[in-house]
Amino acid sequence: ADVVLMNSKLTDVTAAIRLSRATLRNIHENLFWAFFYNAICIPIAAGVFIHLTGWQMSPMLGAAAMSLSSFFVCMNALRLNTFSMHDASKDIKRKKKEKKTMEKTLEITGMMCGHCEMAVKKALEAVDGVESADVSHEKGTAVVTLSKEVSNDVLKKTVEDKDYTVTNIK
Repeated sequence: ADVVLMNSKLTDVTAAIRLSRATLRNIHENLFWAFFYNAICIPIAAGVFIHLTGWQMSPMLGAAAMSLSSFFVCMNALRLNTFSMHDASKDIKRKKKEKKTMEKTLEITGMMCGHCEMAVKKALEAVDGVESADVSHEKGTAVVTLSKEVSNDVLKKTVEDKDYTVTNIK
């Protein structure tokens, strides 16, 4: 769908979206009530219920009922004239998905320099579920941020495959 702005206010885009949603809601309401009305009145006008209940509708009453139906559909459509396009109070607020993150701290011995840090960092970040790893050879730690559950054994094996020793995982 394309939106053509007639002036330089970007808020008109959101107003157009609000108006289009209100219009669709109004169309759905009109279709529902017209279907409901016709599902009841057409069988009565056709004489389906004469033998069961004795209900019968004269053609003049049927014509008046159809006119009344059209009148209500038009009145419902005219409610859009009272719609406030720039009022965002009734907009649906979408919740942002919060990422569930966990942190684990690995105590590592054997790292001596920045190259050691980088080797451990790259190895840990290659593990599925690890978002990031903050490795320090001076502290002898690697703080791992996880996006999903990763077992301690997997983290320990990953570091030990690089010839460093994991002494503790918190």
